[in-house]
Amino acid sequence: MDARDRLRRYLEQRRELGESEFLLDTLTVDEALARLAGALSPSRNPASSVDRLSAAGAVQDPPPVRAPLVPPPDVAPRSGGPVTAGVGADWRTALAGRGPQDPSGDAWPAWMAPLGLERGVIRGAPVLSPEVAALSALGDVVEAVAACTGCALHRSARNPVPGTGHPQAELMCIGEAPGADEDAAGEPFVGEAGKLLTKILAAINLSRDAVFIANVLKHRPPGNRDPSPDEMQACLPFLWRQVALVRPRVILALGRISAQAITGSAQGIGALRGRVHLLMGIPVVATYHPAALLRNEAWKRPTWEDVQVAQRLLVAARAHDARAAGGA
Repeated sequence: MDARDRLRRYLEQRRELGESEFLLDTLTVDEALARLAGALSPSRNPASSVDRLSAAGAVQDPPPVRAPLVPPPDVAPRSGGPVTAGVGADWRTALAGRGPQDPSGDAWPAWMAPLGLERGVIRGAPVLSPEVAALSALGDVVEAVAACTGCALHRSARNPVPGTGHPQAELMCIGEAPGADEDAAGEPFVGEAGKLLTKILAAINLSRDAVFIANVLKHRPPGNRDPSPDEMQACLPFLWRQVALVRPRVILALGRISAQAITGSAQGIGALRGRVHLLMGIPVVATYHPAALLRNEAWKRPTWEDVQVAQRLLVAARAHDARAAGGA
């Protein structure tokens, strides 16, 4: 695939992610694609604007996931205030289970302010049924997921995939749904996407054993299709309970479905990433799903930027807790 084809593919993917503009001489995505249709014509001069973009590095391949690094430096502060998710027509918002705000989760934590990160959606503790709220340990959630018949997925899936990892993990990774490999193993992220996630975690000096990994859906949807409303309704309470029990310092939302479920927003992943959201007072960083990176290497660079933000939040949270402990 040459530079022209890569640029066309990239612009089309940005449009699919819900973005209407891309900085290309102030053109909209549709206008850029229309002009590219002419620019890619064999009759055009080879020294086209697309060639110049390529020479300038605009369509160069991003670097692979990097080796372990020291904590990344601070970035310049960005403006923006907190936004609270509301209940709208989109089913993901309607299923979010919004109720009385958790007092610890409806305000921007003071320790995060010096980081200068753009603020996103703030959500408190979703309302749970008495049965789910009574699950007092992660093992209880595993048993409840195995016994769940709240949707039809338990009939088609081979195994439940409740989640696994450190019960007091600093970082919680939340994906979308189990795939074929996960369905067979009963564990999340064990296929090729799981191997890439392991490398991503290693790049910020974390092993898989040190984090907790779960999915929004606890059973595999046939054909890896998007979740249906009843499936989300059945599975999300178990995820909320896992978040409350693990109480991680940071949540990394992997993929569009995960980011939308956590934030209650109908926006695409392109709009949800780049900001830090709050769930029950826990900062949430949204990024692309590792499986998407296997299909499109152009998303590796922004994913790495998102993971660096998660790393910065971990470092800042540790420092805050150390200061609090020292003053106790």
